Amino acid sequence: MTRPVTALLTILLLAACGNTGGLGASRNAPYGVDPKGNAVDPLLVGHRLMEAGEYELALKAYYGAAGTHGVNADTLSAVGSANLKLGRLGQAEQILRRAIEAEPGFVPALNNLGVVLMEQGKMGEARRVFEEAYARDSGQSDSIRQNLMRAIAATEANVYDGGQEDPGQYQLVRRDKGQYVLLTQL
Repeated sequence: MTRPVTALLTILLLAACGNTGGLGASRNAPYGVDPKGNAVDPLLVGHRLMEAGEYELALKAYYGAAGTHGVNADTLSAVGSANLKLGRLGQAEQILRRAIEAEPGFVPALNNLGVVLMEQGKMGEARRVFEEAYARDSGQSDSIRQNLMRAIAATEANVYDGGQEDPGQYQLVRRDKGQYVLLTQL
């Protein structure tokens, strides 16, 4: 008879050790953390930190989002954007290109890559990237449209501002009403 009594006492002791979900929080939970609560999405935390201008903290949150959601176009684009804001243009370009490889039509990554390329002075490629982002977005976003307009203006300015000629070499002179003649200085 001692075996059933020992077994019964063991079961009762083990049951008493378990967490019964009483009134207080778990002993192992950090102070101020509800062990039954849901965590805030680290991607959302990163976006909020970016809006607040806390780019280094946002980058850390985006790394956490990559651990939570996996390394996908969304998390890569977010990491690239934080690096752009931190002035790390080379890293931002690499990461945004990886985001586009992961999902070729991902408009935020295309737009942000265009911004990086503009910052690096690669106007032609930036224009092409903005054109693709604008087409995939169907012209819905004002910011992409404005970026595209800036890229077009910059590429056209580079075409006309070749710098190959002496700036004072040509003069435009008005002859009659609405007629202009281009004169060269000899």
